[in-house]
Amino acid sequence: MFGIVRPCRHALCGGLFSEWMAHLCGLCLALRDEHGHLSRLVTNYDGLLVSVLTEAQTPSAAPRRRAAACALRGFRGADVVQDQGVRLAASVSLVLAAGKARDHVADGDGLYRRRLVAAAAERVATRWSSAGGRTAQELGFDLAPLTRAVEEQARLERLPGLGLLELTAPTEEAVAAAFGHTATLAGKPHNRPALEEAGRFFGRLAHLLDAVEDLPRDRAAGAYNPLTATGTDLATARRRCDDALLGLRMAVDELDLERRALTRALLVRELGHAVSRAFAQKEQESPERTTKRPADPGGLLSLACTSLSCCTCGIYRPEWDEEHDKSCCSRFDCSGCDACGNCSNCGECCSCCGDGCCCDGCGCDC
Repeated sequence: MFGIVRPCRHALCGGLFSEWMAHLCGLCLALRDEHGHLSRLVTNYDGLLVSVLTEAQTPSAAPRRRAAACALRGFRGADVVQDQGVRLAASVSLVLAAGKARDHVADGDGLYRRRLVAAAAERVATRWSSAGGRTAQELGFDLAPLTRAVEEQARLERLPGLGLLELTAPTEEAVAAAFGHTATLAGKPHNRPALEEAGRFFGRLAHLLDAVEDLPRDRAAGAYNPLTATGTDLATARRRCDDALLGLRMAVDELDLERRALTRALLVRELGHAVSRAFAQKEQESPERTTKRPADPGGLLSLACTSLSCCTCGIYRPEWDEEHDKSCCSRFDCSGCDACGNCSNCGECCSCCGDGCCCDGCGCDC
């Protein structure tokens, strides 16, 4: 469910956080209504940006519908987004999740080494891929860049001597295609070049941050990691991320948006926090801690623990999980989010959340 952009109510002003949750719950319910309950497992924060970008370009806010009480909302109802942007996000999430599942099966990762698990994963992946394709066809979105990216990524990882940006290229092109199509859905085709550029930089960041976070585990397991495969150290990876952040900020500034606040809060500020968080965690981790963690035992025990973690939205983590020793606040990035109380530039700025909100450009970091 999670991704590299993980805002919480302590980091976004009230109105923007409500908008964010409307998109998140809208994606979850769109997956359920069109593709069944199991497909809700592919709900993720990063894919949700497609829905946010679509609404940001339209003159009027996306239509809402009333959703029933949900345990993840504290058993409260909510008004959630229901439009083409949410459906595009659902399609993209399904197709990419299907590709990732097939990649795990092909590599024989963890539980996927077992025949029954691999067969079930392949069946689910086929179902998700077909469902995502149907929705994409209805929206006029060509899925070829996404499916091609999954295949190309697997091929590149088998080739020696490639550079880091060569390895991130398939992810960049896949995200660029998804971001670019939001301009078509919103009726602003002139935004497409800037959106594709933003998508490329976001895809690069997503790929690099995933590699940074997985680095200790991949080293311990002897698994493929683009940083070790290219001999890239963390300092160089950080410079690549900072360059991508700058490019992303410039691309967002070029966009013709009707409502800019949430887009900037997510793609500029929150993504910057994600980069700082990922590298800060690597600097604080000790080798002893990574080597002493128990290995995933596999089998039914591992499957049961994975299911329990999913059902509790990540609150429960087994002892072999890398986030087992972290507090709930750390897992959901709710610590250190008290910047609003420290803002001295514009007083009660977080009481507003329109295009004039401080989160859009008064200079403070609340």
